[in-house]
Amino acid sequence: MKKIGATFFSIFLLTTVAVSQQDPQFSQNMFTKLSYNPAYTGSHGKICVTALHRQQWFGFEGAPEISVFNVDAAIHPFGIDAGIGLSILQDKIGFNNNLGANLALAYRFDVWDGMLAFGVNGGIINYSLEPNWNIPTGTGIHSAVSEDPAIPSEIKDEFALDLSFGVYYNTEDLYIGLSSTHLNEPRFSSQESNAEPAIIRNYYLISGYRIQISDSKFSLNPSMLVQSDGSTSQIGFNTQISYNKKFWGGVSLRTDKTLTGMVGAKLFDWVRVGYAYDFSVSELSKYNQGSHEIMVGFCFDAKADKSPKKYKSIRFL
Repeated sequence: MKKIGATFFSIFLLTTVAVSQQDPQFSQNMFTKLSYNPAYTGSHGKICVTALHRQQWFGFEGAPEISVFNVDAAIHPFGIDAGIGLSILQDKIGFNNNLGANLALAYRFDVWDGMLAFGVNGGIINYSLEPNWNIPTGTGIHSAVSEDPAIPSEIKDEFALDLSFGVYYNTEDLYIGLSSTHLNEPRFSSQESNAEPAIIRNYYLISGYRIQISDSKFSLNPSMLVQSDGSTSQIGFNTQISYNKKFWGGVSLRTDKTLTGMVGAKLFDWVRVGYAYDFSVSELSKYNQGSHEIMVGFCFDAKADKSPKKYKSIRFL
């Protein structure tokens, strides 16, 4: 029965993403800003690397499995404040195994007490589909995949150009950003010219603020992420409590009926690790064991003997 359920689940997912696809959403999105806003590149003033893996709806065959790898650095060509970064995302869902790689560039300049940045990125998206259907007989549905033109039956492996743009402003305690991914709404060669884009444009609004609690070593770090593809939207509210900028824990609530608990720690003053667990209260929660998310990242200075300078980056943790 579990396999049959997974088959129907895969059919639903694939016939949905065949028309359009919304970007995946991470519970620890405060650590993956580069994935959806290229203007974030270089905002920390260091070289930073972050890897995150998300296993969604654990225990459900064919459920989404997402991995992301981000690296970015502040650069100063000809005395200009800028940033350069690379974001790689792999998204497995059903029989789909999609891979995106984007190079980001940002230009930063002083505004009030912080820095304002404009960023762009460009890269490729690889759409890969290798279907292996197991359709049960005697259920009243098609006995063969070829009998239903809406269900893909052939192996596909295609590439498309992908472009994004973003604006990002940050001070030591505040950040706010606005961005759009898939600006050109990529299409693949197998699509008909009048068909909907394979991957539609997504819009993001992010913001966060660090509140120091009196004279203690504790701080409260609320943040928000709004994600929309123009027809459907999700809003996530996060609240974290940090101790001495080395340990943190918090909760997140999303409008897709998901409650998240998260914890993390900074090790050796330059490595950080985090874990998040999603509790879904939707009907789908009956068929899975929640979603797990693991994050590992580290930052370091390009030059150890670098002279002190004004550092305008929100450092929640």
